Amino acid sequence: MNKTRLVLGIEYDGSRFSGWQWQTHQRSVQQVLELALSKVANHPVTVQCAGRTDTGVHALEQVVHADVTSARSLHAWLQGGNSYLPDDVRITWVKLAVGDFHARYSAIARFYRYIILNRPIKSALLRSQVTWCHAPLDEVKMHQAAQALLGQQDFTSFRAQGCQSKSPYRNMYFIEVYRHEDQVIIDLSANAFLHHMVRNIAGVLMAIGSGKQPVEWTKDLLEVKNRKLGGVTAPPDGLYLGAVFYPEHYGIPKHPVFNKLPIDAQRHD
Repeated sequence: MNKTRLVLGIEYDGSRFSGWQWQTHQRSVQQVLELALSKVANHPVTVQCAGRTDTGVHALEQVVHADVTSARSLHAWLQGGNSYLPDDVRITWVKLAVGDFHARYSAIARFYRYIILNRPIKSALLRSQVTWCHAPLDEVKMHQAAQALLGQQDFTSFRAQGCQSKSPYRNMYFIEVYRHEDQVIIDLSANAFLHHMVRNIAGVLMAIGSGKQPVEWTKDLLEVKNRKLGGVTAPPDGLYLGAVFYPEHYGIPKHPVFNKLPIDAQRHD
């Protein structure tokens, strides 16, 4: 039976999920998405994602692919899939895969956003969508400190101790820290990320922004290559998988943030 590979953009609020991956006794994003697509297909559907997210982590745009044998229009996959999904997950677009597309292995850059609510009082409305920090943060110092992380680096001090990646090296394409009213936002993109890498970076930058550590601390941590010296892992609430970048010939919608990528990264294929 002929198979068709679909590519889907997925948005979700991760606050009530145990993460992306199937869990036997806990709710996961993969679980509810596969169940919804299986109902539309009228056969079991398995999805592959661009990058797994942990418990409590959100996605502005996760990218997945699924192989199906049922003949349905793209509109039917979009609307039908959403009709079976819970309110905290949505399929935002669907297209047919081109060539050998793979949601994870074809990706050449990921974009994450970390949002910190920086005010004396917690938010009643955003309690699961942002990380709260009551101490005033100096976003200028945080941005300055973050620039030490650019380029090909050994991120041993910024990976979870249980990280299973064979290599600690990642290529950081850009990292920006800026303020929007009472929110301090960290935007960053790399070819790939280690387990807890973004949350550990956020924890380090928050310590610098609050004056607990000097601006040079990020550079020192890179050199020492010791996670135990790397400070607190920031909470998952403020973390969003923002977008995934693929070579142009796959025809995947390109988020404007990827215009900031170095030219050699954008041309990779």
